[in-house]
Amino acid sequence: MRFLILGAGPAGLTFANCLKRKGIHDFLLLEAEHDPGGLCRSIHVDGSALDIGGGHILDVRRPEVVRFLFGFMPREEWNYFVRDTTIHVSGKFISHPFEANLWQFDTSRQVEYLSSIARAGCVTGQPEPEKFTDWITWKLGDKIANDYMIPYNTKMFGHELPNLGTYWLNKLPDVSFEDTLRSCLDHQAYAKQPGHAEFYYPVEHGYGEMWRRMADALDGRILYGQHVDAIDFDSHTVRTAEGGEYHGSIIINTIPWREFRELHGMPETLKDSIPRLKHTSVQVKYIPHDMDTKAHWIYYPDLSLSYHRIFLRHNVLLGSKGVWTETNADRIEPPDGNFSYMNKYAYPLNTIGKPEIMSSLLGWCRGKDVHGLGRWGEHEHYNSDLTVELAMKLADTLA
Repeated sequence: MRFLILGAGPAGLTFANCLKRKGIHDFLLLEAEHDPGGLCRSIHVDGSALDIGGGHILDVRRPEVVRFLFGFMPREEWNYFVRDTTIHVSGKFISHPFEANLWQFDTSRQVEYLSSIARAGCVTGQPEPEKFTDWITWKLGDKIANDYMIPYNTKMFGHELPNLGTYWLNKLPDVSFEDTLRSCLDHQAYAKQPGHAEFYYPVEHGYGEMWRRMADALDGRILYGQHVDAIDFDSHTVRTAEGGEYHGSIIINTIPWREFRELHGMPETLKDSIPRLKHTSVQVKYIPHDMDTKAHWIYYPDLSLSYHRIFLRHNVLLGSKGVWTETNADRIEPPDGNFSYMNKYAYPLNTIGKPEIMSSLLGWCRGKDVHGLGRWGEHEHYNSDLTVELAMKLADTLA
């Protein structure tokens, strides 16, 4: 093949469909699962779709991406939403971002939080720390850190939390002390949402329907049940655990680098760096009960609860029922009869030193016409809309 694409998730499917639109048909996708979509796959549970990777949605902020995807699943098949997320702290539901909605507490609690923020390192001129756990207190003060951010992130990232850096924090809402104070005085949120403030979700299907249609458009150029576990960079050969052998002039890798048992021709220093790439595994569990709220997500920092987040299916997939929880694999509880699904690879972790590892790895691979793409190919916590944009750009570059 001219293009050999490893993985039929959003990155691989977008890249392949871009090739097809350019009139290029000399490509093949290899996918370990028996269905397309990767983390964005959906299945039917209790009469409606459930997204096995958690609550995945289509962000509106990249119009070119939205237009591209609507070419496979038209606009009339989507509902539009303004994001509603709440955080359950001290027995009270507070809107997200937390620090922009302290006014929803009583006055005495507001004063406690504001006093703590006023003493935070970013307010008093202290240098920004290197570790995420130190940054939390530096940015938000010790009270928000202890009541919300540290317990919530402990649940989400588990034992790897102390190893996270700060270079990725553009994904978090940026709320200044002045914005927080103004919010308390005016009783309204002043904050800039980094993403997902507005989104689309299918009217009748789960989010996985989008990627199934993209796979159908490829006219059978996907081989399922092929667990790629070896690349020979010299011969441009890819091998699978099932005994398959495939050749591509250009290889697009969208699967986790840790899944390769053999990387023939790669320098040992790069091979040795790959095990230092960390990720979390997350269980999604369906709960067949509706909740009396209009929220789409609820965050739970309470350490007595195993899960860290709930996605309210009945408020997004209208006409359905129930919710699903998301729980780090370190915290899952014994089966209780409800449907659950474990995602071995859920979130790439932004550990200290990761940017240097990936820069060296991807740079060397590009020199061999092997390109990392997407959440796992680049080991970045990309949402699907950004993944699609990057795949479109890479197809324009290489084709």
